[in-house]
Amino acid sequence: MYARDVTDPATAESYVVELARIAARISPLAEVGDSAGVVVTDVAFDHREVRPGALFCCIVGEHHDGHDFAVQAARAGASAFICEHSLGADVGSLPQLVVAPGTGRSAMAQAACELFGDPSTAMTTIGITGTNGKTTTSYILRSIFECAGMSARVVGTLDGARTTPEAPVLQRTLAGFRSSAVEACAIEVSSHALDMHRVDAMCFDAAVFTNLSQDHLDYHETMEAYFQAKAVLFEPELARLAVVNADDRYGRRLIDNAVIPTVSFSISDAHDLRVGLDASTFQLGGVQVRLPLGGRFNVVNALGAAATARALGISVAEIVEGLEAVLPVPGRFEVQVAENGVTAVVDFAHTPNGLEEVLRAAREAARLPGVAGSKGGGRVIVVFGCGGERDRGKRPAMGAVASQLADEVVLTSDNPRSEDPLAIIGEIQAGISCATPVIVDPDRRSAIFAALGRAEAGDVVVIAGKGHESTQQFADFAVSFDDRKVVREALATLVPGGATLRSSMGERPS
Repeated sequence: MYARDVTDPATAESYVVELARIAARISPLAEVGDSAGVVVTDVAFDHREVRPGALFCCIVGEHHDGHDFAVQAARAGASAFICEHSLGADVGSLPQLVVAPGTGRSAMAQAACELFGDPSTAMTTIGITGTNGKTTTSYILRSIFECAGMSARVVGTLDGARTTPEAPVLQRTLAGFRSSAVEACAIEVSSHALDMHRVDAMCFDAAVFTNLSQDHLDYHETMEAYFQAKAVLFEPELARLAVVNADDRYGRRLIDNAVIPTVSFSISDAHDLRVGLDASTFQLGGVQVRLPLGGRFNVVNALGAAATARALGISVAEIVEGLEAVLPVPGRFEVQVAENGVTAVVDFAHTPNGLEEVLRAAREAARLPGVAGSKGGGRVIVVFGCGGERDRGKRPAMGAVASQLADEVVLTSDNPRSEDPLAIIGEIQAGISCATPVIVDPDRRSAIFAALGRAEAGDVVVIAGKGHESTQQFADFAVSFDDRKVVREALATLVPGGATLRSSMGERPS
């Protein structure tokens, strides 16, 4: 079900494995203590989540070192440890599997796969990576699989705190899918996940590359390092087949240097393409397709999903049926048109390229006669901010994109976290042309109301950055906040009757 929290441990079955089997799989540098007869019933990396029988993995993180919490884990009932140096007598006689420095996360992934019996081998798995489009591509794939008669699931941004769960959570989730006879699973694989070895010990049936543009440079530092982190997914250890966007320059690098069988896709695969605000039509393999998702970028996502499904043996007829049956993805180009002819679009776009794609789609729609009852030529107004404690380099770049593609810009807060919202806005504003009208309102709710209140018939108002998110993060607290709900409230207040002509917003069915 779309709304189910697939990472909830309470939904998983019980598993038991001998520690000796895990040791044989990870080949530690040394074993301290006697592992004979010791069994493992869980794999944990947070001492607060240790249950009796758990294998506690001492992970060295950015802010904390798991080795410092080994004693607490032992007191909570841990049966053994994976560690990057001996814990000495601090944990008594409990066995320790000592691995090389820097390999603790990979060992944890191997251990989790062993405990849960390599659940990914029981189903078709697709790993999807890229800066933008991962979530939508995964949901399109799910729709195709279901139309092909397969039980399918998705793991990604909409399921939990991380795009790709930590290895023990991911493997537990997949084990639950296996128990439910799931036949296919599309998994979003972030660059952080690859760098932190969360999908080690798996081998995807297909790996999909959507695109690469500036993001996460607070972590990777350079675009080359960011690309190399993504490229790991397309090596034989992690994937059997690559499906790559040939229109992306980093995608072409993957194609040119392929080390596994590789197929490509391109926007040129969509013949007679007509892009709309909430749907697009094109011919694929000589068959007419109506994709119920707006924007050119969603056509590219659909083509990537289609190429993947075809490479996995799904028929063209089933692929087309799946493309036409896909539902709007929460927070991804969700459209609402009010009675007064104003169109609101909520999207997760939080990178320069993502914002550019959404604004281009909005501009294309605003020019179309008949959109929201207009004669064409409507304005594009954008409301957005940037997240605090994240890649600061993209802030002026997003300002520049907004300045180039929107008629009016409303700068507001995203998730400021510990940063001053006005300081973040100032860094965005540094990239905006002085010729572009700008409104600054750090109160996101007020900013959305203001933008929709200024809009007229035929205008498209894009609210970007948070998409599906239901909270706004500040330094040490969070408040409930959902762009989609605020848009509905604003239109109900600003538009007589508050009714809409057409809406793709709302809850997904179970």
